[in-house]
Amino acid sequence: MTTVYFVRHAEPDYSNHDDNLRPLTTKGIDDRILVSKYLQDKNITLALSSPYKRAVDTIKDFTDKNNLQIQIIDGFREREISVWVEDFNQFCESQWQDFNFKLTNGECLKEVQDRNIVALTEVLNQHNGKSIIVGSHGTALSTIINYYDNSFGVENFKEIVKLMPWIVKFTFEGQTCKEIEKIDLFKQQT
Repeated sequence: MTTVYFVRHAEPDYSNHDDNLRPLTTKGIDDRILVSKYLQDKNITLALSSPYKRAVDTIKDFTDKNNLQIQIIDGFREREISVWVEDFNQFCESQWQDFNFKLTNGECLKEVQDRNIVALTEVLNQHNGKSIIVGSHGTALSTIINYYDNSFGVENFKEIVKLMPWIVKFTFEGQTCKEIEKIDLFKQQT
């Protein structure tokens, strides 16, 4: 069995509109400890991440404490929107209603899903039997969940929009997803 813990990044600083370089807020930096605490006994031997700063920084506390190097996998990056969207809720509704909907020079959810699944398939082929952490994003991660469980849709996405950080544990036998477990780190603390 291969276990992949996708970690949706902690709270980002939305005042920075550069998707690649958007940092975590002070709260986001503090909340990384929740990720480290949850993962401390999971026998993680490989750390991967989207290239975006907020995803890397969210798992960095854990990787530093466990002497793991973070390998950047471009395929795990977040959806490219191409412009700053003021009405994000409406934009998301449009994308979830039509997986091919996108703005000029942006990506549709189908493209994001395909890119992330290709990256995940390569990871599963190369690292069978390992426990892996992947620094990820809300939309990218949601499309992965949707790929294995097509009942996960816009309403589920709306439930996790503000949930940062968030972990989803996927258990695979070869390429077959056997289980998806969604972990709310804030409920784990109570």
